[in-house]
Amino acid sequence: MSDVIEVDARRLFCPLPVIRLQNTINQNPPGTRVLITSTDPGSMNDIPTWCRINGHQLLESEEQLVEGEDRSREYVFLVEKGDDAA
Repeated sequence: MSDVIEVDARRLFCPLPVIRLQNTINQNPPGTRVLITSTDPGSMNDIPTWCRINGHQLLESEEQLVEGEDRSREYVFLVEKGDDAA
């Protein structure tokens, strides 16, 4: 599948980024790719763990520094829905 669904989970805290990802994954067929962006540092642990437990593949993860007054960080993940996942 070539299309990537983008999910904006910025300014949301645990467990909401994972819930947004889960809702998107559950609404789409296996092979769907989801690009999720979060500002919650806990996402760096939560999303990879959720993927492993639920049979999805974490294709990429990256921490990015956002330029501006607050110099905040964003955490970006590319997840592919697994074949046997619900």
